[in-house]
Amino acid sequence: MDCAECGFVYDLALSNETSRLARAYAAEYRELLALDPERLRRRVSAEVWSPLEYACHVRDVLLAQRERVLAARRESLPTTVPMGRDERVEHEGYNDQHPEDVARQLADAAMLFGNVLDRLGPADWNREILYAYPERSIRTLRWLAVHTLHELRHHLLDMRRKLAVAGR
Repeated sequence: MDCAECGFVYDLALSNETSRLARAYAAEYRELLALDPERLRRRVSAEVWSPLEYACHVRDVLLAQRERVLAARRESLPTTVPMGRDERVEHEGYNDQHPEDVARQLADAAMLFGNVLDRLGPADWNREILYAYPERSIRTLRWLAVHTLHELRHHLLDMRRKLAVAGR
Protein backbone atom coordinates (compact mmCIF):
# COMPACT_ATOMS: atom_id res chain seq x y z
CA MET A 1 0.00 0.00 0.00
CA ASP A 2 2.65 2.52 -1.02
CA CYS A 3 1.64 6.07 -1.96
CA ALA A 4 2.19 6.93 -5.60
CA GLU A 5 1.46 10.62 -4.94
CA CYS A 6 4.09 11.33 -2.29
CA GLY A 7 6.39 8.36 -2.82
CA PHE A 8 5.99 7.00 0.70
CA VAL A 9 6.84 3.30 1.04
CA TYR A 10 5.05 1.40 3.76
CA ASP A 11 8.14 -0.27 5.21
CA LEU A 12 7.13 -1.69 8.60
CA ALA A 13 10.76 -1.45 9.76
CA LEU A 14 10.16 2.31 9.94
CA SER A 15 7.94 1.74 12.96
CA ASN A 16 11.02 1.66 15.19
CA GLU A 17 11.90 5.17 13.97
CA THR A 18 8.40 6.63 14.08
CA SER A 19 8.80 8.47 17.37
CA ARG A 20 11.96 10.27 16.22
CA LEU A 21 10.64 10.92 12.72
CA ALA A 22 7.32 12.29 14.00
CA ARG A 23 9.20 14.85 16.07
CA ALA A 24 11.38 15.76 13.07
CA TYR A 25 8.31 16.23 10.88
CA ALA A 26 6.75 18.43 13.58
CA ALA A 27 9.79 20.72 13.32
CA GLU A 28 9.24 20.99 9.55
CA TYR A 29 5.60 21.90 10.13
CA ARG A 30 6.71 24.53 12.65
CA GLU A 31 8.89 26.19 9.99
CA LEU A 32 5.99 26.37 7.55
CA LEU A 33 3.60 27.60 10.21
CA ALA A 34 5.91 30.57 10.84
CA LEU A 35 5.00 31.97 7.41
CA ASP A 36 2.46 34.73 6.80
CA PRO A 37 -0.83 33.72 8.50
CA GLU A 38 -2.94 35.01 5.60
CA ARG A 39 -0.97 32.89 3.18
CA LEU A 40 -1.41 29.89 5.50
CA ARG A 41 -5.18 30.43 5.57
CA ARG A 42 -5.59 30.79 1.80
CA ARG A 43 -7.42 28.01 -0.02
CA VAL A 44 -6.59 27.43 -3.67
CA SER A 45 -10.24 26.41 -4.12
CA ALA A 46 -13.27 25.92 -1.89
CA GLU A 47 -12.82 22.13 -1.90
CA VAL A 48 -9.11 22.09 -1.03
CA TRP A 49 -7.87 22.69 2.50
CA SER A 50 -5.56 25.58 3.28
CA PRO A 51 -2.03 24.89 4.53
CA LEU A 52 -3.17 25.78 8.05
CA GLU A 53 -6.07 23.33 7.80
CA TYR A 54 -3.66 20.57 6.78
CA ALA A 55 -1.48 21.32 9.81
CA CYS A 56 -4.49 21.21 12.14
CA HIS A 57 -5.52 17.90 10.60
CA VAL A 58 -2.06 16.43 11.21
CA ARG A 59 -2.10 17.59 14.83
CA ASP A 60 -5.43 15.84 15.33
CA VAL A 61 -4.26 12.71 13.51
CA LEU A 62 -1.36 12.43 15.95
CA LEU A 63 -3.71 12.76 18.91
CA ALA A 64 -6.20 10.26 17.46
CA GLN A 65 -3.45 7.76 16.68
CA ARG A 66 -2.08 8.09 20.21
CA GLU A 67 -5.49 7.17 21.61
CA ARG A 68 -5.71 4.23 19.22
CA VAL A 69 -2.35 2.88 20.40
CA LEU A 70 -3.43 3.23 24.02
CA ALA A 71 -6.74 1.47 23.28
CA ALA A 72 -4.87 -1.41 21.63
CA ARG A 73 -2.79 -1.81 24.77
CA ARG A 74 -5.92 -1.93 26.98
CA GLU A 75 -8.21 -4.04 24.83
CA SER A 76 -8.07 -6.98 22.52
CA LEU A 77 -8.78 -5.86 18.94
CA PRO A 78 -10.40 -2.47 19.59
CA THR A 79 -12.33 -0.87 16.74
CA THR A 80 -11.15 2.55 15.69
CA VAL A 81 -13.75 5.25 15.36
CA PRO A 82 -13.33 7.56 12.36
CA MET A 83 -12.01 10.92 13.50
CA GLY A 84 -14.36 12.92 11.27
CA ARG A 85 -11.53 14.48 9.32
CA ASP A 86 -13.70 16.58 7.00
CA GLU A 87 -16.15 17.67 9.69
CA ARG A 88 -13.37 18.82 12.02
CA VAL A 89 -12.26 21.49 9.56
CA GLU A 90 -15.47 23.38 10.23
CA HIS A 91 -16.37 22.08 13.69
CA GLU A 92 -13.02 23.08 15.15
CA GLY A 93 -12.55 26.18 12.99
CA TYR A 94 -9.20 25.03 11.66
CA ASN A 95 -8.67 28.09 9.48
CA ASP A 96 -9.38 30.47 12.37
CA GLN A 97 -6.70 29.00 14.61
CA HIS A 98 -3.42 30.78 15.24
CA PRO A 99 -0.53 29.20 13.32
CA GLU A 100 1.91 29.58 16.21
CA ASP A 101 -0.52 27.76 18.52
CA VAL A 102 -0.99 25.00 15.95
CA ALA A 103 2.80 24.63 15.59
CA ARG A 104 3.19 24.24 19.36
CA GLN A 105 0.25 21.85 19.61
CA LEU A 106 1.52 19.78 16.69
CA ALA A 107 4.93 19.46 18.35
CA ASP A 108 3.24 18.44 21.61
CA ALA A 109 1.04 15.92 19.78
CA ALA A 110 4.12 14.40 18.08
CA MET A 111 5.82 14.16 21.47
CA LEU A 112 2.75 12.52 23.07
CA PHE A 113 2.35 10.08 20.18
CA GLY A 114 6.06 9.27 20.25
CA ASN A 115 5.96 8.71 24.00
CA VAL A 116 3.36 5.93 23.73
CA LEU A 117 5.32 4.32 20.89
CA ASP A 118 8.57 4.52 22.87
CA ARG A 119 6.88 2.56 25.66
CA LEU A 120 5.87 -0.35 23.43
CA GLY A 121 7.63 -3.65 24.06
CA PRO A 122 8.48 -6.06 21.22
CA ALA A 123 5.19 -7.98 21.56
CA ASP A 124 3.12 -4.76 21.76
CA TRP A 125 4.03 -3.80 18.19
CA ASN A 126 2.04 -6.81 17.01
CA ARG A 127 -1.10 -5.93 18.95
CA GLU A 128 -4.01 -5.52 16.57
CA ILE A 129 -6.78 -3.01 16.00
CA LEU A 130 -9.71 -2.97 13.62
CA TYR A 131 -8.82 0.06 11.53
CA ALA A 132 -11.45 1.79 9.40
CA TYR A 133 -9.20 3.43 6.76
CA PRO A 134 -8.68 3.10 3.85
CA GLU A 135 -10.90 0.05 4.19
CA ARG A 136 -11.95 -1.77 7.32
CA SER A 137 -9.20 -4.26 8.17
CA ILE A 138 -7.17 -5.65 11.03
CA ARG A 139 -3.88 -3.79 11.42
CA THR A 140 -0.96 -4.01 13.84
CA LEU A 141 0.42 -1.14 15.88
CA ARG A 142 3.52 -1.42 13.71
CA TRP A 143 1.36 -0.62 10.66
CA LEU A 144 -0.42 2.20 12.54
CA ALA A 145 2.93 3.83 13.33
CA VAL A 146 4.07 3.65 9.71
CA HIS A 147 0.68 4.84 8.45
CA THR A 148 0.97 7.86 10.76
CA LEU A 149 4.38 8.65 9.26
CA HIS A 150 2.74 8.57 5.86
CA GLU A 151 0.13 11.08 7.04
CA LEU A 152 2.87 13.38 8.34
CA ARG A 153 4.89 13.21 5.13
CA HIS A 154 1.97 13.37 2.72
CA HIS A 155 0.33 16.39 4.33
CA LEU A 156 3.66 18.21 4.60
CA LEU A 157 3.86 17.82 0.83
CA ASP A 158 0.24 19.04 0.57
CA MET A 159 1.11 22.13 2.63
CA ARG A 160 4.17 22.91 0.52
CA ARG A 161 2.20 22.57 -2.70
CA LYS A 162 -0.58 24.85 -1.44
CA LEU A 163 1.91 27.41 -0.15
CA ALA A 164 3.65 27.46 -3.53
CA VAL A 165 0.33 28.19 -5.25
CA ALA A 166 -0.75 30.68 -2.56
CA GLY A 167 2.56 32.51 -2.91
CA ARG A 168 1.93 33.38 -6.55
